Amino acid sequence: MSDIIVIKNFINGQFVGSKEYLDSFDPATGRLNARIPDSDTADVAQAVKAAKKAFKEWSSKDPSYRSKLMHRVADILESRSEEFAIAETKDQGKPLWLSKTVEIPRAVLNFRHFANTILNDTELCIPQEEDGILNYTTRSACGVAACIVPWNLPLYLLTFKLAPAIAYGNTVVVKPSEFTSVTAWMLCSVLKEAGFPDGVVNMLFGYGPKAGEALIRHPDVSLITFTGSDRAGLHIAEVAAPVPKKVSLEMGGKNPAIVFSDADLDSCVPALIKASFLNEGQVCLSSSRIYVEKKIFPQFVEKFVAETKKLKVGNPLESGTFLGPVCSKVHFEKIKSYLKIAEQEGATFLTKNEKPDLAEENKNGYFLSPVVLTGLPDDSRCMQEEIFGPVTCLSTFENISDVIKRANNVNYGLSASIWSKDLQKIHTVAPKLEVGTVWCNCWLVRNLHMPFGGEKRSGMGREGTEDSREFFTYKRSICIKYTTEGNMFM
Repeated sequence: MSDIIVIKNFINGQFVGSKEYLDSFDPATGRLNARIPDSDTADVAQAVKAAKKAFKEWSSKDPSYRSKLMHRVADILESRSEEFAIAETKDQGKPLWLSKTVEIPRAVLNFRHFANTILNDTELCIPQEEDGILNYTTRSACGVAACIVPWNLPLYLLTFKLAPAIAYGNTVVVKPSEFTSVTAWMLCSVLKEAGFPDGVVNMLFGYGPKAGEALIRHPDVSLITFTGSDRAGLHIAEVAAPVPKKVSLEMGGKNPAIVFSDADLDSCVPALIKASFLNEGQVCLSSSRIYVEKKIFPQFVEKFVAETKKLKVGNPLESGTFLGPVCSKVHFEKIKSYLKIAEQEGATFLTKNEKPDLAEENKNGYFLSPVVLTGLPDDSRCMQEEIFGPVTCLSTFENISDVIKRANNVNYGLSASIWSKDLQKIHTVAPKLEVGTVWCNCWLVRNLHMPFGGEKRSGMGREGTEDSREFFTYKRSICIKYTTEGNMFM
């Protein structure tokens, strides 16, 4: 029992126990890993009250002060990166190498990036000299921000929202996923060590329908930024619609990859293996539909399946492991149900749907071998719905107009990738894909200056350097007439 982590809420700079707790399991073993507060409406009220109280002073601080504290957080987090990476892997199931090379470094980068950005912000200044008028804009923080983050990239996506929120002077209440709360809780001690004032950042743990629901409905919450399922995101939009809350939603995808016959398969196939199966396919940007030009389909399938079969599935703490377990038993069962649907829909399994060979300690973990499907019609559930696991569907196409139409024929619109040596073809196809991001001859290249978000059921709003600034601040126009001459009314 001593190895089990007992997490506490972080409210007004203090760690606070809970009346009720939830169990959180190590997905690689199925054993209890942590106990999570089952936060309720009273906990939410305390956290929002603390954030509201801290807002006036925090928002009035000079950006250089906020920047300095954020750089401290980045430095401390980087110095503890090994500890955080191991904790993330045990909590979420992703391979340790992935936690070390992506999850924690990107969390550090998020703090540093927005700490630097706020030191270089500029505003509009437009004189109308003939009328003796000066127009300029200012920005102010919005208030208390609710940041609701998912379980697939726990610390990475938490900091992608938290860093700009606090950089621009907002105070925050974060609600991490109940499946992956450990690194969010650990981050609270980093914030304290860095000297963050009490109440600026508050962490509440627990269920979405309980703690999350109370948070999005609280009248003192001015902004809601959410990443997660489309079902939950649409509910948030419905709750926020009657009241003046700013809302940003990122709600997943069913992302197409389009491989033309002139693509370099030696670079394309390894990239699409990662795009399909990195983080066990639990990435909102994963390529779960791959359309391959018919003339090279046999060649592509041969290479793709051969490389997929080489991927090591197993203990995420061991070197060489590419796929660890999926995050939870609930999600494991969901993915399995989709594989049964694929069988019913007449899919051809190019790799076997079987449990991998595992060490004894991992026998009760939530492991799945990577699955490659083909032979499914475009209207099948496995081609239309987000499975969010190590499953990808291959299909053929014969012409550009056909593949564009089919790529767009889903309810989601988050990302896509195009693989071709023909730049004219790339420039023709890319603007016609109904998605927020199109990668061409690459995948998951994320520059924080570029806007991130989706279309259709993939969400509303954008985040990134300028877009996060736009979301987390109010812009104000100020007009000053400094002479008695000129036209007063325009």
